[in-house]
Amino acid sequence: MTTPLPNKSVRGSSSGVAIMAVFDLLGRKWNMRILWELRSNSLSFRALQARCDGMSPSVLNSRLKQLSEAQLIISSTQGYQLTELGVSLMTTLDPLRNWATQWETELKT
Repeated sequence: MTTPLPNKSVRGSSSGVAIMAVFDLLGRKWNMRILWELRSNSLSFRALQARCDGMSPSVLNSRLKQLSEAQLIISSTQGYQLTELGVSLMTTLDPLRNWATQWETELKT
């Protein structure tokens, strides 16, 4: 499976528009979960697998490769961690997280 990147055809769009590549990348199963788990600290492969409900090693390996190719994560001696670009993405998503919390509250009333 190829990594969705800007200026390349992605699922749902042949235009190569960057936002469509982001939607494709983040919409792939497990990618957002991996980024979420790495948002505050580095994790080893095993720790990341455990936090992601024990997903198979082959799937985790595939997703880590995609996110690395997209330059959102890197592997270091401390484990996997977000790059500056990955941190920037997670910061950009904070308003959406806040909205989701508000939405959850509204649905409870």
